[in-house]
Amino acid sequence: MTEFRNWVGNQTCTPERILAPASEAEVQAAVRVARGVRCVATGHSFTPIHLTEGTLLTMDRLLGVLRVDPVTGRATALPGTPVGDFGEPLWAAGFSLANQGDIDTQAIAGAVATSTHGSGLALPSFSAAVRRARLVTAAGDVVEIGPDDPRLPAVQASVGMLGVLTELDVQAVPAHRLVERIEHWPYRDAFDRLDELARRHRHYSFFYIPTERSAALYGLETRPGASVVETCYVKIYDVAPDDLPDAAEPGCRVDRSYRIYPAEFEPNFHELEYFVPYQLAADALAAMRELMRSRLPLSVFPMEVRTVAAEDAWLSHSCGRDSLVISVSGDPGTDYEPYLRDVHALLGEFDARVHFGKLHYLTREELLARYPRAADFIALRRELDPDGVFLNDHLRPLFA
Repeated sequence: MTEFRNWVGNQTCTPERILAPASEAEVQAAVRVARGVRCVATGHSFTPIHLTEGTLLTMDRLLGVLRVDPVTGRATALPGTPVGDFGEPLWAAGFSLANQGDIDTQAIAGAVATSTHGSGLALPSFSAAVRRARLVTAAGDVVEIGPDDPRLPAVQASVGMLGVLTELDVQAVPAHRLVERIEHWPYRDAFDRLDELARRHRHYSFFYIPTERSAALYGLETRPGASVVETCYVKIYDVAPDDLPDAAEPGCRVDRSYRIYPAEFEPNFHELEYFVPYQLAADALAAMRELMRSRLPLSVFPMEVRTVAAEDAWLSHSCGRDSLVISVSGDPGTDYEPYLRDVHALLGEFDARVHFGKLHYLTREELLARYPRAADFIALRRELDPDGVFLNDHLRPLFA
């Protein structure tokens, strides 16, 4: 048997079978005779959501943007298509993805299933962009979920528990370029102006840097010879006016949106990402700064701060509410779990939800209390998969 290892190496499993279907029919055939089915593409989840001792389906051969509707701007794609592969075909048709994160090598099905996001108080996650999906259920049947199907908000962020996505339509927006502004500010300027700047700009985010060595852990460029302790690496993006020419100078680039967003990260971190109601942002940030200062050196990685708009997907971190996103990391090779559990406890006081692809300590009780449609999702999951074919040891305690 072959071992599977995720992108940062903190999750491994040895499935009974690893299959790479090349068609929907092959997915059906695999599911009908399988047990413990989980799907994986690039393995960008930090959690064990893709682990199984049964059948692991890889999406490596189900790739491609099949078409872009020139009127509606909906792009039809296969599940293993990397986010970065949407850029050129959408642009050629006059469209762009509404938003995306720093990493564009993730497969679209995984990005959708875990509500992966960029930043912007008016911009929801990838889940909200899904308008239609085809999935293979536990019985091996194909179900098409259209825009008027009441189950669509469940499928939009299903963490792979309702079936295997084999095709999906993603809503794009008119093509646009972005103008970038990257600066270093004292932490109070970034923290205290969060609401003002999040509302003024399309994208406002920052990394809080607690120590001199923190910025280098994420490859954040800093001013030579200047102290960066208690500063923030600030990123602001806005739509570029038509008469502003492209520019390649780092920190103030102007280019097509899909070329601006991606960043290079070494897989040298294990990330936790929690979401608190936006109206609690200032208090949550202040509390997190104090916790990080008290937990050094375990808290040495920068804290990334972003915003995400409310959406309808039932398991989304932002179901029904705008969110402040707080991302921190554990340093591989250290016993960082006590620090991350402190983060869980602290942000739990702010009604925090989680990114299911990032490290978290959510309990079933917390799930049911913090996600208003969690019980509805569990009921639908039981209906479509009564035997738990798509569950694993990580998901079963939460969703069985």
